[in-house]
Formats: sequence, C-alpha cells, structure tokens
Amino acid sequence: MSMEGSKIDVKGSNGSSTTATDGRPPNPFARNCLNASFKKSLVRHPSPVKTNTSEISVEPKACGDDQDIEFVPILRSGAWADIGFRSSMEDVYVCADNIMHDYGVKNCDSGPSAFYGVFDGHGGKHAADFACHHLPRFIAEDEDFPAEVERVLTSAFLQTDNAFAKACSVDAALDSGTTALAALVLGSSLVVANAGDCRAVLCRRGKAIEMSRDHKPICLKERRRIEASGGYVYDGYLNGQINVARALGDWHMDGLKGSNGGPLSSEPEVMSTKLTKEDEFLIIGCDGIWDVFMSQNAVDFARRKLQEHNDPVMCSKDLVDEALKRKSGDNLAAVVVCFQPQPPPNLIAPRGRVQRSISAEGLKELQGFLDSLGN
Repeated sequence: MSMEGSKIDVKGSNGSSTTATDGRPPNPFARNCLNASFKKSLVRHPSPVKTNTSEISVEPKACGDDQDIEFVPILRSGAWADIGFRSSMEDVYVCADNIMHDYGVKNCDSGPSAFYGVFDGHGGKHAADFACHHLPRFIAEDEDFPAEVERVLTSAFLQTDNAFAKACSVDAALDSGTTALAALVLGSSLVVANAGDCRAVLCRRGKAIEMSRDHKPICLKERRRIEASGGYVYDGYLNGQINVARALGDWHMDGLKGSNGGPLSSEPEVMSTKLTKEDEFLIIGCDGIWDVFMSQNAVDFARRKLQEHNDPVMCSKDLVDEALKRKSGDNLAAVVVCFQPQPPPNLIAPRGRVQRSISAEGLKELQGFLDSLGN
C-alpha cells in the first residue's frame, strides 16, 4: 500500500477485513460484522514510498558513528491471523500505513506516520473490536498529537477503556476485556505502548530489542502495584480471575476496576527509540506467538524468511504457521513492519587478526634449510 491515498486495514475477531475511507474507524457494533464466521485473512502493503523525515523527538539509541544522520524508514507491512486450536477467534489487528489520510490527522509532518496494533480479547471479542476501532481515533483526535506522542498514547488507552465502560453500561452483552499494544512510526521515531501480554520486538542488525514488557501478575513490579491497589495474586492470576496485570475492559469483573482505580490497570507502558539504518523490521504479536517463540528466536526465524522472500505478509504467515507447528494453544495474530526495501543482509562475523611468530629454534632450522639449498 502506498503512503499516499492509503486506506486503513482492520482485521476483526471475525476474520474479515474492514476498510474505512472517510478517516473514521468503522462501527464496531455492526451485528453483521460481529456475528460473521471466522476466515483466515491476508493484508498486503506492497508499495514502499520514501518520504521526508519527521521532527518528532523521542529518546534515541546510539548506533554507529553516523547516528546524527536521520534515517528515513521505507515502510512495508503485512499481517496474518489464525484461530488456532480455539473454538472462537478473539485476536484483532490493525495496520494503518498513513495516519494523516486514514484518520484525518492534519498536523503531522510529511514523513512516515503509521499506526499498527494488536489486541487479544478474553471473555468475548467485543472489547478487542472496540479498542481496535477506537484507540487510533482517540490518538488522532488529540490536539497534542504528535507533539506529545507518549502522553497522547497513554491518554488514548485510558479514554478507550472509559468509553468501553460506558458502552457496557448500556449493553451488558459487550462485557469482556482485551490486552492492547500500539506501535507508531513517526518519521524516524518508533513509539510502542503496551497494556497486557502482547509483545513488540525490534530487529536491530539481527539482535532482538524488546520494545514492550509482558504484564503478568507474577512479575515483581506488577505484583507490587497490584497489592498496593488492594488486589492480590493467587496461583499466577490477578485476584484469582485473570492472568494479565493490565488490560482494557473487564469492568464487569468484581474487584478489578472502579471509578477510583483498581488492581487491573489500563495504563500502558510506553517505550521509544530512534530508528537507524541498522533497524530492519518490527514484529508485534499477541501472546499466542510468544507462548512458543522467545524474542530472539522469533527475530532469527523472521529474518531468515525475509531473506528468502522479502515479503512481510508471507513472513507474518510464516510466524503464525510455525507457532501452530509448535502447538501454540491460543489464537494467533502477527504483524511485521519492514523499515527498508531490501531484505536483511547476511551477517558475517569479522575475522580477528591472527598473530603469528616463529621461535629461535625454528629460525635456526629455517636458516639451515636455506643454507643447504645454497650448497
């Protein structure tokens, strides 16, 4: 998909692909959408277009002697999802290669401005659908976007959660929850916000750089926050009910959320980095992928596949298919975003200089040999 005149591609939990052409997300409560049967889907964005850089300022990571030279990513993205061994599909993803066009943002610079997200529903699919359609809208409509992107991302997560609470108060059939991970590419900046156990992993010259942290109740930081909020962890579950420490929705579950907060937080953790020429691609996926892939293992696998075919759609499918072979027991959704038009290069470890020397005895033997030649 080209950066100019692009359309937003949304993969709902029903497996269909929804396209919005008016800059607004489609209605997540359309019954014909929510009740459709699941199908595998393909989202392809094959036409890379290089654009100017953005002036968004995020914390850079030093990388090489030319780190001051702004790198302009050429975005190519693809996604794939599969119901796996579950009886229903609750994973959702969205790929928007052009925020300015897709959501009507007017104050972005002319550089790359893309939004990618994955949402893993639980207790039903409605929260995942709702977040998929509304989270990007809250980001785009914030007057401080993109100047204060990290604050805007956090605010959008909280607004989405509160809006879903209101929707559930009107229609109790919507009661459910979802984890959420959003990745923004703004110029040469990558910003990731995560609430739950979806994960984003950046490939930097073959090395896996985790751009999110899994929010499990057993993690020490999350456990302390949970207990400080009046909750507890039992057998790895928050209040004995849910196996994530942060999520959107779940307002119907006793003791997890309230008007004054609660142990289940919807506030995301935000990580950012400055992309460089050594950054090759980003993988974001729901926990069904990470149940059977370590971060470096996924990067190594995806890198090999991209070297074979250089297609982010096929790479996303390769990750999902491999997760199925490894017996992942969950729904599966993966998004791969490439930052360069060429496939990842082969990495050749530099050969160290070998110091060679000859002993005095060896020199004597060599001299004797040369003398014998003269005779």
